[in-house]
Amino acid sequence: MLCPRCSAAACNRWVEYACGARERIASFTVESCQDRCVTVPHHSSTLTGWREWVSLPGIGVPWIKAKVDTGAQTSALHATGIAEFERDGESWVRFTVHPWQRNDADAAQVELPLHDRRTVRSSSGHAQERLVVLTDLEIVGRRISTEVTLTDRDEMVFRMLVGREALRQGFVVDSATSFAGAKPPREVRRRNRGRI
Repeated sequence: MLCPRCSAAACNRWVEYACGARERIASFTVESCQDRCVTVPHHSSTLTGWREWVSLPGIGVPWIKAKVDTGAQTSALHATGIAEFERDGESWVRFTVHPWQRNDADAAQVELPLHDRRTVRSSSGHAQERLVVLTDLEIVGRRISTEVTLTDRDEMVFRMLVGREALRQGFVVDSATSFAGAKPPREVRRRNRGRI
């Protein structure tokens, strides 16, 4: 394979071109390319499964089961009672997070600054305007800051989706793996299934 900038030959490594494109191709053997192409360290990628137990420490949710969805651009969180309000001249949003499926135990009341508004098209094709908050997400032992849209996911299997914007912070998804990170204690998993 050749570098699109300088046509240098390559062997297998992650590279980032000066134009910002990033892909797994060959490392370059021609010296002239070194000022244009920068090697991205291989250790920057963390393996994640297609579903993971994640944590939202900034909003008081120690465990929530999430689907890692490369088809979704932004992460989404199941929230109820979503209400926008003003505090000190800034827009804020108040909502309740229910981390367990079929169970209202451990619901967290949250107030965060409003980060953005987005029109999101669901998998069924319906467009919906959603409020966006910025929060920390712990997944597979790493903590990242990411944008999360708030929506009613009560009818969905997973209370949270982790989208591409979060995943591009150094994650690789193995679609054949589930729960590559830590699992919560059995009691927590039982609570998620509606058994207390």
